[in-house]
Amino acid sequence: MRWCGAGWSPRSPTIRGGAGAAPTPPAGSVRSPAHDRAIRMMDPVTERRMPVSPQIAVRVAFLGGLALVLFGIIFFRLWYLQVLSGAQYLQQANTNRIRDEVIPAPRGDVVDRNGRPLISSRPATAVQLQPQELPGDPTARTRVYRRLGRVLRMSPARIAHAYDRKHLQLPYAPVTVKLDAGQAVLDYIKEHQDDFPGVQTNQIYLREYPQHQVGAQLVGTVGEINPAELRQPRFKGIQQGSIVGQSGIEWTYDRYLRGRDGDQRVQVNSLGHLQGQVGTVAPAEGNSLRLSLDLGLQRAGQDALAQGMGLASGNGHGPPGGAFVALDPRNGDVLALGSAPTFDPNVFAKPVPRKVFRQLNDQPNKPLYDRAIAGLYPTGSTFKPITAMAALQSGLITPDTPIASPGCITIGAQQFCSAGKADYGTVSLREAIKVSSDVFFYRLGEYANPVASHPIQTWARRLGLGHGTGIDLPGEFGGLIPDPAWRARVDEKERQCERRRHVSTCGISDKRPWSVGDNVNLAVGQGDVEATPLQMAVAYSGIVNGGRVVRPHLGLEVDDQAGRLVQRIDPPPARRVHYSQANRQAIMDGLHMATSESGGTSADVFSGFPIPVYGKTGTAQHTNQDDQSWYVCYATDGARPILVAVTIEQGGFGAEAAAPAARLILSQWFHVQKQLVSGHSQTR
Repeated sequence: MRWCGAGWSPRSPTIRGGAGAAPTPPAGSVRSPAHDRAIRMMDPVTERRMPVSPQIAVRVAFLGGLALVLFGIIFFRLWYLQVLSGAQYLQQANTNRIRDEVIPAPRGDVVDRNGRPLISSRPATAVQLQPQELPGDPTARTRVYRRLGRVLRMSPARIAHAYDRKHLQLPYAPVTVKLDAGQAVLDYIKEHQDDFPGVQTNQIYLREYPQHQVGAQLVGTVGEINPAELRQPRFKGIQQGSIVGQSGIEWTYDRYLRGRDGDQRVQVNSLGHLQGQVGTVAPAEGNSLRLSLDLGLQRAGQDALAQGMGLASGNGHGPPGGAFVALDPRNGDVLALGSAPTFDPNVFAKPVPRKVFRQLNDQPNKPLYDRAIAGLYPTGSTFKPITAMAALQSGLITPDTPIASPGCITIGAQQFCSAGKADYGTVSLREAIKVSSDVFFYRLGEYANPVASHPIQTWARRLGLGHGTGIDLPGEFGGLIPDPAWRARVDEKERQCERRRHVSTCGISDKRPWSVGDNVNLAVGQGDVEATPLQMAVAYSGIVNGGRVVRPHLGLEVDDQAGRLVQRIDPPPARRVHYSQANRQAIMDGLHMATSESGGTSADVFSGFPIPVYGKTGTAQHTNQDDQSWYVCYATDGARPILVAVTIEQGGFGAEAAAPAARLILSQWFHVQKQLVSGHSQTR
């Protein structure tokens, strides 16, 4: 077939131009059959091409060139860093390791009312393991432990155990393996640092108790904060490993005594060698605390208690312990407070081995136990002035009401007798207190029992018994003043326990109802009553000072290290109880007669004492134990009043052991020549 001119033959099929049409062959060309088939197979959609404008082509070329330049820059920079400068940067990385080291702040001092030291801090050296710098290889680490053990005189196993235990609690913190290591150890480790990778020495501060056993339970102890304490609000913001107060004054005033740790940023190499110091934030020392305590009286009190316990031993008793309290009855200042046996708190300045702690804690006489605030005892006849106030104020008697006081009386089905079945005839209140007539006060318990207001229980609680005094020491017990409601509660507890455990008795209660005998025993400080020596001192203060139930306290003021006042510690105001001053005077008369007139229960103990004393003996009975010796007294020279309570477990009669100790304490306070005088009164 031939092309005809510039167009198609009339018999030829017409292919119209337009979008997607095959191009028209040039004039004079000849189309082959294969070409015709190719034209027929062309897809007008897929074979279409968008035209590329010159502007787009320029942009694409520019971006491609830019990407190529950037890639080239990055490539050559990496080549420069890794090939040309790699060795230099490796050296800098090994040299410029930054480590933050805590600079412990010393705790503030604690002093007595006259500025004499009770607690201080001293610098010491701590040997620590830095987790990030110890060898990762177990064999190499064991070699470090062995070398360190020879220097510290510790077994490698003990070092490994200490590290593993503390590292588990806080993985990135340094682990202290030895405190107070000494300057020689410090110098040796620094000189041979290459042999001790991951071992560092830091200066820390340890607590020091210069008075040793004097006031040990009172001043308390410190120790490393534990996980449970970290969750307490009072320790918010404190880091693991910090030293905080754990007992006594150290615990109560921890936030004042604890300083603010500093921080030192140092530069070390890969072996842990110091290369330089980057920056330092200095620690801030804790504030000092001034107490109401009189160190001389405290020391004399503990010595007096020891002598009183010695008297008890000489009388055939075996006192396991005792306690004393001396208060200013005007405002509640604690002048002295102690417990025996005692211990040296310097033992707790460093971590205490478990064996040593068990030895202290497991001793039958419990030297860590503060009997002055946590010893719960029947009070014996020292309770009688409280019973007297209740009977007078409720109108059961007047100061001059006569009551027959034979050796024994029968109330209900029970017989109640005075000590030794002493017959005092018919006596009124003053004489009954003077001779400590049990029968007189048995009658008052009998008279008070049917009264709906429970006057003895009510006045005991008003004067501070049956609940905590609020002293600024941890661990105080509240005590117990029994009444019918309490008896019903413990009986129900017993029944519930028996049902739950399917036993005949749980030992909580004998399930008997309240009886008049319970009230009779309470009236003389026996039965289920429980009180601490501190509570008895507070109760007597409320009588002798005219009705102010004081809040006993030790803290007086917080000072900075320059001695400037930071904060005065003001206890809450005394709680006021209202009673007849005539009734109070009758009780005070009886207490004074007991110390100064023939026949008084402690008159022989205070014979010749130049300061007027108002005191009451007490002899508390225990099942299967010797009697407990008590004495509570008040004395004043017009300027320096003091109230003293002493108790000696299994010490015998009150006049035999506790009263002589009280006289020694008063002698110290009033600068009277000391005499240890044991009384002969055998009253309860």
